[in-house]
Amino acid sequence: MLQIKQDLLDALGQALKTMAPDSGVAAAFESPKVAAHGDFASTAAMQLAKPLKLNPRQVAENLRGLLLQAPAFARWVDAIEIAGPGFLNIRLKPEAKQQVVREVLQGAAQYGMQLADSPHHMIVEFVSANPTGPLHVGHGRQAALGDAICNLFDTQGWDVYREFYYNDAGVQIQTLATSTQARAKGLKPGDAGWPEPAYNGDYIADIANDFLAKKTVKSDDREFTASGDVEDIDAIRQFAVAYLRHEQDLDLRAFSVRFDNYYLESSLYRSGRVDSAVQKLKDAGKTYEQDGALWLKSTDYGDDKDRVMKKGDGSYTYFVPDVAYHLAKWERGFSKAINIQGMDHHGTIARVRAGLQAANAGIPQGYPDYVLHTMVRVVRHGEEVKISKRAGSYVTLRDLIEWTSADAVRFFLLSRKPDTEYVFDIDLALAKNNENPVYYVQYAHARICSILGTWAAQGGDAGQLKSVDLSALDSPQAQALMLLLAKYPDMLSNAAAGLAPHDVAFYLRELAACYHSYYDAERILVDDEAVKLARLALVAATAQVLHNGLKVLGVSAPHKM
Repeated sequence: MLQIKQDLLDALGQALKTMAPDSGVAAAFESPKVAAHGDFASTAAMQLAKPLKLNPRQVAENLRGLLLQAPAFARWVDAIEIAGPGFLNIRLKPEAKQQVVREVLQGAAQYGMQLADSPHHMIVEFVSANPTGPLHVGHGRQAALGDAICNLFDTQGWDVYREFYYNDAGVQIQTLATSTQARAKGLKPGDAGWPEPAYNGDYIADIANDFLAKKTVKSDDREFTASGDVEDIDAIRQFAVAYLRHEQDLDLRAFSVRFDNYYLESSLYRSGRVDSAVQKLKDAGKTYEQDGALWLKSTDYGDDKDRVMKKGDGSYTYFVPDVAYHLAKWERGFSKAINIQGMDHHGTIARVRAGLQAANAGIPQGYPDYVLHTMVRVVRHGEEVKISKRAGSYVTLRDLIEWTSADAVRFFLLSRKPDTEYVFDIDLALAKNNENPVYYVQYAHARICSILGTWAAQGGDAGQLKSVDLSALDSPQAQALMLLLAKYPDMLSNAAAGLAPHDVAFYLRELAACYHSYYDAERILVDDEAVKLARLALVAATAQVLHNGLKVLGVSAPHKM
């Protein structure tokens, strides 16, 4: 059906050129708001009315006449109706919709994916949690978003690089070290001599005990053996960072999230990239000194005020290494960069982009892209859960996975737009009913697998479904399901372009609902062999698209439930 849609668009484009060669009106289809009105809709007649100086309905009549003469419309379109002020509602023949079943079964895991002759390189930075404590549920939302966005761009032919950036040299790391040292000396929160500020969670005691035991910890990017010397604050710091990096690795593996690289903020200073970035801005004439500080002329690039880059004590403000880091991303060949961050980073966007523009490095405006997300509230038995014994002050990602499942956490955290508040209902995530969205979608897939398994046990061969006669798929429920399957590739493209993995979750819920309606309307394993095979082909195609979509979200597609 993908080719059929393209053929129809080409025919529409040719008709528009015939009627108004210089109008610039593009050939495009929309989905009618009411399914009964048709399968495709076009507003082209209303757009042409003004340049042609004709009534929109008259333009629609003329356009309809041209389209009915086009071979593609004659072959695949059942009717073209004019509605309202000049809408064209296009109703496809059943055989046009049936083609999508063959396309899905032939494409299998590749259905919906776009191939690129020479893929562009992009980098997605996400999670980027400082190694000062366990990952909280906000990090979980970020992990789910980042991973799904990477998967979305994978489907569009991009070469996607996944990066974790963390601050390994700031004040928070020093606080981690002094907190661990205090625990190693036998102190606990509330005792005289307990440092302020400090991290008070039980995990600090675990780090201190392992440090005293001279254990070795290994994470994805480092390994360190403890000395056991409670006076060696540098050794404590290195051990604590390695310990928490290992803990975060465990959390991310449990969540099936991987990274291609871990980028250290400290490396920006060691390599001279921070100083180099500042020098670029100075050379470009985009800085000035005032009140003993170095300022960036960020108002030249739309910021509401100029920003301090270097304070009077010689230290850089926090956005300066961010500018250096993104210059490095550009220099590493990433023509597109996406950052997944919390809403508290909103204020840094203008100044980072201003710094990149001011550096005159050829970086396009709007680089990098940002996806900002709100935090997550966790509710159990109708009451908010605010703390975890492990973390001391917040619910961890590991808690949420242990209480429910990685699949539920992924799907739930991706089921809303990132910038909307989200309440994670633990009871709902555990429910085995249609109110639980991940259960509802996974159950649709498992239900189909059960049918296909029963047929296979009777001697059926899934390979034959790719070439069966599909003419029996003419009921309203079957046609609605096929039309929805045909929307999957465009949905993926639009979700990637809009950085909107929640669109995939919405689509999967709609597809599951459409399948359940079809299942309730028509028996699959009927006695009529031709009808049975056609219906099996349709449900097999539905299972494939459910599987593909769930894979984009990083959620499993179980065969049994």
